[in-house]
Amino acid sequence: MQILETLVKANPEGVFVNSLYQQYCNKGGLSKKQLEGMYAKAAKSGLIPAAKLATLEAIIKKKPTRYKSETIKIAPEPEKDDSIGIALEAILHRFPQHKMGLFLQSKYTHNEPLSEVEKAAIKRLANILLK
Repeated sequence: MQILETLVKANPEGVFVNSLYQQYCNKGGLSKKQLEGMYAKAAKSGLIPAAKLATLEAIIKKKPTRYKSETIKIAPEPEKDDSIGIALEAILHRFPQHKMGLFLQSKYTHNEPLSEVEKAAIKRLANILLK
């Protein structure tokens, strides 16, 4: 508070210091970034004793540093293989109650990834059932 009052008296027209003073009076504290800005102003002014600057620096170091979390990268959706969809439709058109065909078509329509084994099973079913 004493540092803020000294800075306000030294430069009553200073917008930054006045806003810090108002916020300190209203909320009772300042954030780490605001304290760092105030420290820079106080060190530049030369009116504040070194002991008070050291105390302010200790308060700044004591406050936690907040980091923003990184943006989450969304993986692109795998492209659908149209030949698999056509094969599944042909299988289910000819055998509408085929359980494996229904299961794989459900996965295909819900954009769930099909493993290589499942893709091979679809091609094998199409070869066996459609000939």
